[in-house]
Amino acid sequence: MPSRTSAKSAKAIKAAGKSAPSRRSGGGGLGGKRQIPWMTIGAVVCIIALIGGIAWVLVPKIADKQEHDKYTPTAQKPDPSDQISGVVKKDYAAGLHVTATQRVNYDQSPPFGGPHDASWAVCTGVVYPKAIRTENAVHSLEHGAIWIAYNPDKVDKAGVDALASKVKGQPYSLMSPYPGLDSPVSLQSWGHQLKLTSPTDKRIDEFIRSLRLNPNKVYPEVGADCANPTFDVNNPPAFDPTPPGPDAIPMDGKGLQQDSSELNPGGGMPAGGIPGLPSGLSGLSGLPGGTPGAPGDSPSLPGGIPAIPAPTDGPTQPDQPAPTQ
Repeated sequence: MPSRTSAKSAKAIKAAGKSAPSRRSGGGGLGGKRQIPWMTIGAVVCIIALIGGIAWVLVPKIADKQEHDKYTPTAQKPDPSDQISGVVKKDYAAGLHVTATQRVNYDQSPPFGGPHDASWAVCTGVVYPKAIRTENAVHSLEHGAIWIAYNPDKVDKAGVDALASKVKGQPYSLMSPYPGLDSPVSLQSWGHQLKLTSPTDKRIDEFIRSLRLNPNKVYPEVGADCANPTFDVNNPPAFDPTPPGPDAIPMDGKGLQQDSSELNPGGGMPAGGIPGLPSGLSGLSGLPGGTPGAPGDSPSLPGGIPAIPAPTDGPTQPDQPAPTQ
């Protein structure tokens, strides 16, 4: 005979069975149809797409800035070209000048330092269509310029245009063909050289950014100008492809007197006047009372205002843009 406890348990189970909803009734049981949260999924997809779009825009810019900063000179990183593969560095004495008829027996081709002409090649973003005299181009390097040379037999028009885009209108830059160059492209800064096989090599930008107008005593004449009224950009001194003769000036500048004015930061125009003129130009007319070394006193207008000399014909010089890094 069942006990009283067993009877109570049976009644409780029976009551629970009557009160529970049927699993088949669809009242929220496991057998009901599951709802997919499409709005939530769509919102998540939109957020992911937005994040991806922002990353697509920002990541290249961040990478470009990091690349730019990597090759920007600082006090802690005075010569970023040390990080560029293929750069050759040499030390050269500055301020060793030769005359317009003298040649230098350079140790490199193209040279990137050593004795040079007293008159520098204009380097205000000039693209010279013909090869120019090497001794003039080297002096431009002493002023902080970058000289891009290329072998005209190894670089096609598209390559020349690509190189010219790095130079044209850029301050402290010049470019010229260099017949017989042993590589298609060669970049020169004072004491630095980088030879390349492609005119689109990314190291071109790295070299320029690292060394053009580098303020950390990488080149001798900090503050010197790139414009030069004595250098005819339309008819520059011609490149001489022949080997230097026995009378050529050696790399140590033996027999030359060093121009000490070029060893001082901000020296600019050498003492004694404009190079390339007979005995320099030691005085300029048009100043009250003239200047020492000028041929006589300068003419003056009534009231002591100095007369302005009449303009003379000369080569058209490219504008000198403000230096940019």
